[in-house]
This record gives sequence, C-alpha cells and structure tokens, in this order.
Amino acid sequence: MDIVKIKDKTFKISIPEAEILKHVKEIADRINHDMAGKNPLFLAVLNGSFMFAADLMKMITIPCEISFVKLASYQGVISTGSVKEVIGINEDLSGRTIIIIEDIVDTGLTMKRMIESIGTRNPESVHICTLLLKPEKLQEKLDVEYVAMEIPNDFIVGYGLDYDQQGRNLRDIYTVVE
Repeated sequence: MDIVKIKDKTFKISIPEAEILKHVKEIADRINHDMAGKNPLFLAVLNGSFMFAADLMKMITIPCEISFVKLASYQGVISTGSVKEVIGINEDLSGRTIIIIEDIVDTGLTMKRMIESIGTRNPESVHICTLLLKPEKLQEKLDVEYVAMEIPNDFIVGYGLDYDQQGRNLRDIYTVVE
C-alpha cells in the first residue's frame, strides 16, 4: 500500500518499515551501550509510542523495566497547546534512571510537561528517546538524547501515529498528500 486514504486525507509512504526498524536498532544499540549496568525504567508515552516501544524493547539487551504513561495534547490534527496527564506514573522513580519513549517530538510541550512531572519524583536522571523529531517545529529547549530520525514538519501517520485515532496500525510511516 503506497497510498492510503484515512477519513478525508490521502497519505503516501515516506518511511518504509525496514528503514524504521534499522533506525530503531541503532537507537537500541546506543542505549544498550550508554545504560549498561544501570537497569533503566522506560516510560512509554501512549498511545502513539506503542509500536516504537515494542520494537525498541525487543532490541534492548540490558536489564530494564517498562511502564506506560498517557498524556493528551491533540484533538484530531491540531495540538491543543495544553497537556493534561491522563494516566499517571505509579512506580517509585527515586534514584532511577528514566528513559522516556515518545513517538514524535514536535513542539516539545508534551515532553516538557512529562519531564516536569517526573522531576518531582527525584529520579537519578531522565533521558528522552523519540522515534521522530521535527526540529523546525520545536518550541522548547530539550536535550533529546536518542533520536531515531529527524523529519520535516509534515503531517504523518502510521507505525503508532494517528490521524484522529486512525492509521496507528500501519507498518510504514505515511505523509499527507496535499
């Protein structure tokens, strides 16, 4: 499927699954090296990061744990600009090495909110791992340590990313065709 239609929009493949998995492996290798001996807690941000988190975790070879948090800032295709925590963090983060797994960092507002929330729980360190980064759209100064791919400010769907909750199940990443 080179072209898909979701609701009122048409999308074409921009990043095939094989290329995504190659970049996920590169990130996993870096994390395995950097975090050796640390037993990090991965916090995957739902819903978008579920595929990335699953593929990443299959390639992590060091002792680690994973949990999930859900933050909301989008309605349809528009960011609301405010982030509300939907499902919180139940683990004790004191003294822990935390790696946030995100599907995409665009404005950085969601990530800033997540880091502020985690920071109140006294972790040893907090690291950001994202599948996709949109550097032109970034509004917050963030140290995004693990970036699988940088992309232009296009509207995308697939591999966990959605358009109004549709298209998350697509294996490849698609870009909207105007």
